[in-house]
Amino acid sequence: MLNLSIVLEDSARQQPDRVALVFGDLRLPYSLVDTIANQVANLLVSRGVGKGDKVALACPNLPYFPFAYYGILKTGATVVPLNVLLQSREIAYHLQDSEAKAFFCFEGTPELPLGERGRAGFEEATATEHFFVLPATAFATESEYGETLWAALDGVSGEFQTVQTAPDDTAVILYTSGTTGQPKGAELSHQNMLLNAMVSDEMFPRSEGGDAFLAALPLFHSFGQTTVMNLGFRRRATVVLMPRFEPGPALELMRTEGVTLFAGVPTMYWAMLTKIHTDGDEVPTSLKVPVSGGASLPAEVLRDFEDTFGIGILEGYGLSETSPVASFNQLGRPTKPGTIGTPIWGVEMRLIDGDWKTVEGDEPGEIAIRGHNVMKGYYNRPEATAEAMNDGWFRTGDIAVRDADGYYTIIDRAKDMIIRGGFNVYPRELEEVLMTHPEVSLAAVVGVPNDSHGEEVKAYVIRVQGAELTEEDLVAWSKENMAAYKYPRLVEFRDALPMTATGKILKRELR
Repeated sequence: MLNLSIVLEDSARQQPDRVALVFGDLRLPYSLVDTIANQVANLLVSRGVGKGDKVALACPNLPYFPFAYYGILKTGATVVPLNVLLQSREIAYHLQDSEAKAFFCFEGTPELPLGERGRAGFEEATATEHFFVLPATAFATESEYGETLWAALDGVSGEFQTVQTAPDDTAVILYTSGTTGQPKGAELSHQNMLLNAMVSDEMFPRSEGGDAFLAALPLFHSFGQTTVMNLGFRRRATVVLMPRFEPGPALELMRTEGVTLFAGVPTMYWAMLTKIHTDGDEVPTSLKVPVSGGASLPAEVLRDFEDTFGIGILEGYGLSETSPVASFNQLGRPTKPGTIGTPIWGVEMRLIDGDWKTVEGDEPGEIAIRGHNVMKGYYNRPEATAEAMNDGWFRTGDIAVRDADGYYTIIDRAKDMIIRGGFNVYPRELEEVLMTHPEVSLAAVVGVPNDSHGEEVKAYVIRVQGAELTEEDLVAWSKENMAAYKYPRLVEFRDALPMTATGKILKRELR
């Protein structure tokens, strides 16, 4: 017996009155969150949903998410979290591909018409039988899109005996971003998810009197699920929900709720620092553990954060397929800024070439990972699984180097590498250099087609507020600071860069 829902159940038993969730004026204790999750489990079982079934969940960071997430797990079913920005056609694809039997969908808002899209996707997906609306108005029992959660839970018992699941049973199917081809569902077991949360918990320092985590990362993503919700609930922390990240409100929540741990992607740190420097926002003093992952953290952002907050950001690395944490700058070992640290407990990493052969020394190679965190495979995709996995090892598509102490440094994604005139150019290296220019706030480098060189290097840049930097100036400066084969010949200034729901820069859109 091993079920990921134990992170909620055990905390509800041990500290029932401790605040589990904060959302606006709502402060929900662990006992209540567990009771509602039990009701969700009873509801699903009454509709014929149980062990082995798949249940989709499309919801921003609202209390509904943990209610449904743990309720689904308690039945022995598998949670299929969906990105809230998906269109109806994409929702239908995910429901159909995962063979979801039921679907919990947030009603949405005028800015995020998720209910409309979700209902249309549900009606197109032939395998999905049940549709439950998570209403935008608290405790509403009616919705134009169908049966609401509160109407369905009316009179349903808050007691439920969790269904026995084996460690290798699938707990969650997380869909990859689908940068190439259709998105694939990574099957993660109860053991994958639980051990990843537990090992991460051991690596993050604890605060006396209890912790408060800010959930600004989307909970539908593995980073937010593991390092904020599952880890936070296991630690009996208070999880402060933020449906949509904005730097000003995030800083305010940190101050008012005494947030001690913040896990975010680099663009979130960049946005908060920009807000502080531009508008003079007060620096939160409660923050003790800032964690970064999801993309490489620019050295300039790291230095700025240390100077501004007086503490260093702990960098880690992982993917949806690895539950997600695979390496981290761990306690008890020196922190090496700019690296992704060393493999976490129970996990191995090595660098390989295209034929799975180990790359020795200080040469770059593709990161391969083996351990308790690696997925079972891609759901119903044996060929894709065989391509990505070999003898328990998972190849990540990320190019890195390893130093003499065993610390890994990401050079770039293999698919982002630019080949200009036969030379390999790594965009991240150029982005690091560009961000040392005093008038550059953020930069993203991509390759664009070129008749003579195959690819040409292009930089998309957000300037510092009030800067008058020109394209010609930046190209000339780059020529002086980078090798002749790699400096960007093309520069385009933007007010914003396209990003995913998790805050990663969408380079495929820039390309």
